[in-house]
Amino acid sequence: MKYLLLLNRVEDALPEDGTALAEELMREYRGVVEAMAEAGVLVDCAPLTATSAATTVRVRDGETILTDGPAAELREQVGGYTILDCASLDDALKWAAMIPAARDASVEVRAIVDTGRAS
Repeated sequence: MKYLLLLNRVEDALPEDGTALAEELMREYRGVVEAMAEAGVLVDCAPLTATSAATTVRVRDGETILTDGPAAELREQVGGYTILDCASLDDALKWAAMIPAARDASVEVRAIVDTGRAS
């Protein structure tokens, strides 16, 4: 079963790029990702650009409406994702707990519905 892990956090809560704290956090993320890859559960993962670079698309009455920014005004925003292929939800939750964002923000774990399409 594939699981999507959404890494949610307050954007301005991240340490400033280039600082020792930011470098340590990235080392921790790389370590978890390497462990996932070695265990054979990692399908894909990546950080996302800031919400200020997002565009939200809505279609209403046949008209496409583009809005700068995220779809909703929330304190926490999705900052990255990880896709795992695990034997169970319990396994996916174990991996999610290892992601640094789980300590001071949140990691949402959701099963990916198998639509029968080739991947």
